[in-house]
Amino acid sequence: MPRPQPRFTRGRAYPGGMSSQQPGRLPASVYRRRRIMVGLGVLAVIVVIVLLVVRPGSASDGDKKPGGHPSDSSTPSSSETTGTDPSAACDPAVVTVTPVTDKDSYAAGETPMISMKIKNSGAVACTFDVGTDAQLYEIVSGSDPIWNSRDCQSEPAPLDQVLEPGKELTTTPFAWDRTRSSKDSCQADRPQVTAGGATYRLSVSLGEAKSASDVAFLLY
Repeated sequence: MPRPQPRFTRGRAYPGGMSSQQPGRLPASVYRRRRIMVGLGVLAVIVVIVLLVVRPGSASDGDKKPGGHPSDSSTPSSSETTGTDPSAACDPAVVTVTPVTDKDSYAAGETPMISMKIKNSGAVACTFDVGTDAQLYEIVSGSDPIWNSRDCQSEPAPLDQVLEPGKELTTTPFAWDRTRSSKDSCQADRPQVTAGGATYRLSVSLGEAKSASDVAFLLY
């Protein structure tokens, strides 16, 4: 009897001599998991770098000094910048008044126009009487008093004014008629003072605030 021949099962052949299970290649799911792990690792490194560069809650060098003390240039709080009452009376010591003439010299027949500048040299706004009742203008020649605005003043009136710090006000200029004043000559025809290049000096005051110096001018 012929001997039975052993049977061998042949695998399915693919072009190029490769089987359906390629040697050395892992399933696609493995590669996906690897890519995910690599991506998470890169993200973790980025987060660590960001935390090292920008630390939450830390202050910049300009905000704190060594020891944690605030810097001198910090912005004042609202309690430091508010609460000032501009209706509070000014201290006369912070009110600066300056005499003003419209020219340095006047030809014959020209009338000097005089006024005063008022300035709050303090740090806060305050209120001061700048009315005609508080204004005083005095003109002298040497040691001789020539003219005083109070001698013949009519209907002086108060005027409370808020003076902002550093801001300057100027009163309305008015004419000096180049005559000598006195309380008993207000209605009289007063002669003009000496001219011909004579020097006169104007000083002013506003209540208790007085000008630190006078201003000189010449009459011709």
